[in-house]
Amino acid sequence: AIGIEAGKCVAFDLTAACSGFLFGIVTASQFLTNGASQNALVLGADALTRWVDWDDRNSCILFGDGAGAMVLTRSDENEGLTGSEDGFGILGYAMHSNGAGYKDLNCIYKGEPKKISTPGGGTVVEDGSYDSMGMNGRKVYSFATREVPTVLEEALEQAGISVDEVDHLLLHQANIRIMETVASRLGMPMEKVITNLNKYGNTSAASIPLALDEAVRSGRVKKGDVIACAGFGAGLSWGAAILKWG
Repeated sequence: AIGIEAGKCVAFDLTAACSGFLFGIVTASQFLTNGASQNALVLGADALTRWVDWDDRNSCILFGDGAGAMVLTRSDENEGLTGSEDGFGILGYAMHSNGAGYKDLNCIYKGEPKKISTPGGGTVVEDGSYDSMGMNGRKVYSFATREVPTVLEEALEQAGISVDEVDHLLLHQANIRIMETVASRLGMPMEKVITNLNKYGNTSAASIPLALDEAVRSGRVKKGDVIACAGFGAGLSWGAAILKWG
């Protein structure tokens, strides 16, 4: 919360890897909906180059570092999760996780023993760190192309809108083949898919806000557009939110 006047807000971390930003905006929406907060600043940031195995050329070239943000504001005429009388905001969402799939995409704790001087001969503790990130690309692809279309359909159902009413599809920027497959299974043309994967690679929690920022600045995303967003990744975790840009 550097730069924000002390005592004016609360700041906390939410860790969900590549699903982090999506989970973050849904979490923020709860504070706005129940009246606890008026505004929320959601930041998605990761520095994956610290954790990749640079000797594994099959995976290290896929990842990048990045950060992006979104401001959510509660309207006094709230008619939805964070919506206004014009229907802007988060219209619907769905989130899931399955810890049984952690082995397919993870960054596991790695502790190094360290002896410290204490009465009675000393005590062994651990210097905490993490091992290099591990990923089973084939399993992750199968998981994403299976679960992401389903979770998007769940969010669309909660929002009460159809796929045909969606103006843009914005997925976590992991793999262009995943985006193509998800769009195909939803019956959406690739012209509706927002992507900047070729510029930055997989920036984990930063990928959705980075791509959305570029689309807004370029004029591609306009006020009133409906955006179907989905994040997926380590955990395994996955979720979707339907936004009406305002």
